[in-house]
Amino acid sequence: MAAQVPKLALNNGKNIPILGLGTWKSKPGEVTEAVKEAIACGYRHIDCALAYSNEAEVGAAIKAKIEDGTVKREDLFITSKLWNTFHSRALVTASLKQSLGNLGLDYLDLYLIHWPMGYQENAALFPKDENGKFIYADVDYLDTWSGMEDAVDQGLSKSIGISNFNSEQIQRILSNCRIKPANHQIECHPYLNQRKLIDFCHKNGITVTAYSPLGSPDR
Repeated sequence: MAAQVPKLALNNGKNIPILGLGTWKSKPGEVTEAVKEAIACGYRHIDCALAYSNEAEVGAAIKAKIEDGTVKREDLFITSKLWNTFHSRALVTASLKQSLGNLGLDYLDLYLIHWPMGYQENAALFPKDENGKFIYADVDYLDTWSGMEDAVDQGLSKSIGISNFNSEQIQRILSNCRIKPANHQIECHPYLNQRKLIDFCHKNGITVTAYSPLGSPDR
């Protein structure tokens, strides 16, 4: 079945399977079995993030399916995302290495900036003040992108991209980057078709991944 899943060429010559399994809100204790079953029935693209707090369980599933001979590491396309509390350039590779440790991998196939804004660093994943408001960091996402490029240079991720950016933010990266974003992951479904943003990305050679493609059931 995996051979039947079409792939899309990225702008750096790598290929991404067009069908992937998202692990957002997949519960610890359940996500390992879900990923194992997905790989067994043909999924090769697994989408993760540090902020989902379940990467270790996803990694256990990947390890199990490699060890039982279902797949080799090179058969899989594993995505993770840089969380908002690690936007300083020096923290990008440190956070990526944390995700790699959680997943039990030596490299990622795709690493994304999860959101364009940074939160207070050296804090909890969701830092808030006494009024329950998020505490933001004054870090320019261009500095964050330089850290993403460092990750490619170090062989920690084969491709890099973005998530939840608007066209002006993407254009600013394109005008200043050394390595272009290969992929943009956005919420996209019949109630939010994102046509203008998708057209902008395609015009600039950036593939688009839709998350919650059938809508988000708890929203």
